[in-house]
Amino acid sequence: MNKQLKLIFIGLFSLSLYSSTFAQGYKNPVIPGFYPDPSICRVGEDYYLVTSSFEYFPAVPLFHSKDLINWKQIGHCLTRASQVNLENCGVSGGIYAPTIRYHNGTFYMITTNVSDKGNFFVYTKDPTGEWSDPIWIEQPGIDPSLYFENGKCYLTSNPDNTIYLCEIDIKTGKQLSESKAIWTGTGGRYPEAPHIYKKEDWYYLLISEGGTEYGHQVTIARSKKIEGPYISNPANPILTHTKVETQMSPIQGTGHVDFVQAHNGSWWVVFLAFRPQSGLHHLLGRETFLAPVRWDKNAWPVINGNGTVSLDMNVETLPQKPIDTSSCISDFEENNIGPEWNYLRNPHFENYSLVQKKGTLCLKPTIVSLDSIGSPTFIGRRQQHINFTAKTTVSLNNSKAGDEAGLTVFMSNQAHYDIFIKEATGKNKKSIVLRYRLGSLEHIETEISIPENQVYLQIKGSADYYTFYYSTDDKTYRPIGKMDTRYLSSETNGGFTGVYIGLFTTSKKKTSNASADFHWFEYSPEKDRF
Repeated sequence: MNKQLKLIFIGLFSLSLYSSTFAQGYKNPVIPGFYPDPSICRVGEDYYLVTSSFEYFPAVPLFHSKDLINWKQIGHCLTRASQVNLENCGVSGGIYAPTIRYHNGTFYMITTNVSDKGNFFVYTKDPTGEWSDPIWIEQPGIDPSLYFENGKCYLTSNPDNTIYLCEIDIKTGKQLSESKAIWTGTGGRYPEAPHIYKKEDWYYLLISEGGTEYGHQVTIARSKKIEGPYISNPANPILTHTKVETQMSPIQGTGHVDFVQAHNGSWWVVFLAFRPQSGLHHLLGRETFLAPVRWDKNAWPVINGNGTVSLDMNVETLPQKPIDTSSCISDFEENNIGPEWNYLRNPHFENYSLVQKKGTLCLKPTIVSLDSIGSPTFIGRRQQHINFTAKTTVSLNNSKAGDEAGLTVFMSNQAHYDIFIKEATGKNKKSIVLRYRLGSLEHIETEISIPENQVYLQIKGSADYYTFYYSTDDKTYRPIGKMDTRYLSSETNGGFTGVYIGLFTTSKKKTSNASADFHWFEYSPEKDRF
């Protein structure tokens, strides 16, 4: 082999080796929709991530990935009433920001139930299996995090707008040292989401400030001792979209971060942000984003080169293993519904049943409505895309006046749009109804009589409107009305959650013999304009 051919061969071999080690580029958010406050840990070449869930059950969604970009939900950490009490918790109450860590063969997830007794953790050897019952801890505040070193476990949280540190017994939760204030941040409101990391003999304390809105930002401090004193990075904030150059970015509210070192030595950060639509409104909730981190020797971390991020990230990544998320069809023919589905607060399971042979999800109505702070007969999945189509078919059987069943676009008990079937005047008659609830206002926008008991319902979402359709044959869909997206936004309603697309049934009567049969559900994303 001559010298020139040898060089070409070496070059091609090096390129193939390089391409097997790295890939190029990805799109943010890596987990779209209402999956806020991400926390991450690595075990070998496997990555695990958890997010907040607030009033929804099961609680604390759990994801797995091999490449940090393509994530599959593998379950939840809190799946039993003994683990999470959400009875009558308010809107955006319940489970706040969790942290996941792995130590000596055990996974730990620590979080706060603001509607119960505060901070607690659960643990497991197998994250896809059952997690333990809660072990409650004494130090107050929210956003608790764990750090393990030399046989000790340290806890951070943020009571009194200050980051506090203490040592705890990881077996019992008992506090072993006095809580000590270690940092108040750089002066931004709501210093929160503290995580401690150690690198090159420095302890780094990473937090968020500014509130989880348009002013969100990430700051960092470091110390030679875990208890401090911590010195602020002169270049803070290290991640923010509050400056002039990002004021028109389609990504806003960047914050609440967690670092992870990949198995190839590279560093990354997961964080929350939101995507405004219809002006400055956002409806999908705070989503999970990803960015690379550069650590120069004995220096501060730099996120994505300049502390900002984009939807299209043209950076080197781990070798990617894509997952097909183009469509979500539930035919209700399995033993269990998928992990993407949630209930409102602790559900009454006797009102839900799967009839596998028929491929039917059967819901029983109660007098608990979508307007209440209770647990209505509701099961929903997150809206994850600005542009989408959701469809289902439903029949309402043995119904009387006051019984109803259908689809809801649900932000909270005070903000939802409903399209449903109900009993109408006349023998064997039904009506299709489009209704809205906005604060103290409830209004029936449209009501149309139909002869059939089974109806197909469809919702199309866009930046500015939800458009509602019905069909009696699944071929011709007729529009019944459209609603402005802005009235379901976080800017209009407050709170920390995002929109769900839900199946529901309810009744005006304390006892109802009706049943709502849903035969399938399909959620299909469409191409977002940004």
